[in-house]
Amino acid sequence: MSHLFQPFQMGSLTLENRLLVAPMCQYSARDGDAQDWHLMHVGQLAMSGAGALILEATAVSPEGRISPSDLGLYSDSNQHALGRILDSVRQHSDMPITIQLSHAGRKASSRAPWDGGGQIAPDALDGWKSVAPSAVPHAEGEDLPLALDREGMLQVREDFVRAAERAVSVGLQGIEVHMAHGYLLHQFLSPLSNHRTDHYGGSLENRMRFPLEVFDAVRNAVPDHVPVWARVSATDWVPDGWDIDGTIALGKALKARGAAAIHVSSGGVSPLQRIEIGPGYQVPFAARLRAEAGIPTIAVGLITEPEQAEAIIAAGDADAVALARGLLYNPRWPWHAAAALGAQVSVPKQYWRSQPAVFKDLFKGARTGQR
Repeated sequence: MSHLFQPFQMGSLTLENRLLVAPMCQYSARDGDAQDWHLMHVGQLAMSGAGALILEATAVSPEGRISPSDLGLYSDSNQHALGRILDSVRQHSDMPITIQLSHAGRKASSRAPWDGGGQIAPDALDGWKSVAPSAVPHAEGEDLPLALDREGMLQVREDFVRAAERAVSVGLQGIEVHMAHGYLLHQFLSPLSNHRTDHYGGSLENRMRFPLEVFDAVRNAVPDHVPVWARVSATDWVPDGWDIDGTIALGKALKARGAAAIHVSSGGVSPLQRIEIGPGYQVPFAARLRAEAGIPTIAVGLITEPEQAEAIIAAGDADAVALARGLLYNPRWPWHAAAALGAQVSVPKQYWRSQPAVFKDLFKGARTGQR
C-alpha cells in the first residue's frame, strides 16, 4: 500500500493523498485581479489528482506585490475576480483549494521573470517604493526600501487579516502564510535583512516576533475549520544568515500557535546564497523540523520521481510533498505516480476513458463502458 496515497490531515482539512500542488507565481494578473489565464492554470491543476492545491503567492496589498502583474486579494475587485475563477473550477473538481498570502517587502516592484526580474525604479510609471524591516536593499545598487515603523507594521498585519477574511469569503479552504523566499516576513527573520535595534530586531526571539504576530492575527481572523500554516526558508544559504536552528525554534512557536503544518523551502533573501542543489535537497530540513519541532511538515524541492516521493513519506522525513515545476511540465504527474505505486487517484469522469487497461483500477470510481 502506497504511503504517498494515504490520507493526510491538515488541521481539520482531510486530503485524500499526500501530494500538494505548490504555489507558483504566474505574473498574469491585472491590478491584482485574476484573469482567464488563472482559470486555465488552476483548472488543469485541479484535475491533477493531487490532494490539495495552494494558489500562488497572493499579495495582501498593492505594494506587497512582487511585480505589477501579481495576483492580489486586497480589494473587492480582486475578491470578485478570484471568486469567479474558483466558482468555475469547483463545478468540475472537488479538490481542496487553498492560498498562500504574501507581502514581497524589499523584493517588490520587480519585473516578471521573463522580463529579467530586475527591480523597477519607484519613480517609474509601473513601479513603487518598497518597504522592509530595515533600509537595506536586496541587491547592491537597488533602491533603498523604506524601513517600516510601528504604524506601517500594524498596517501590514491588518492587510494580512483582511486578505485572509477575503480568502474565507470566496471559500478557500486553507491559508499558507508566506515566511520564505526573501519576502517581507522572511526579511524580519533573517539577520541579513533585519538590522533593527528595537524589539523586532537583534535576538532570534525579536526577529521572530513580527512574523508570529502576523500568523496569530491570521489564525484568529479565520474560522477554526480553516487550517493555517506557514511556508519557511529553512536556511538563507549564506554564512551568519537565517539557519535551520532558527527555523526549528520558529517551528516550535508556530506549533504552539496552532499551525497545521510547516512547508519547508529555503533561500531567497540574498543574491549571495550558495545553494547545494540536488534531488530532494531540502528534504533533510523538513525531516529535522518534523523530528525536533514536532510539527507536520511538507517537503518541496527537486522531488521529481514517484518512488522518491514515496520514500520521503515512508521514511518519515515529511508528512506530505509538494511539487511545482514538475506539475507545470506534467499536470498529470499524480496520475502517473499512482500508477507507478499501485494506488488510486481521483480523476474527472470525462477523463475516465483515458485509463490504460493495464491499470484498470487506477481511477477512483471509473466506469468505462460505452455503447
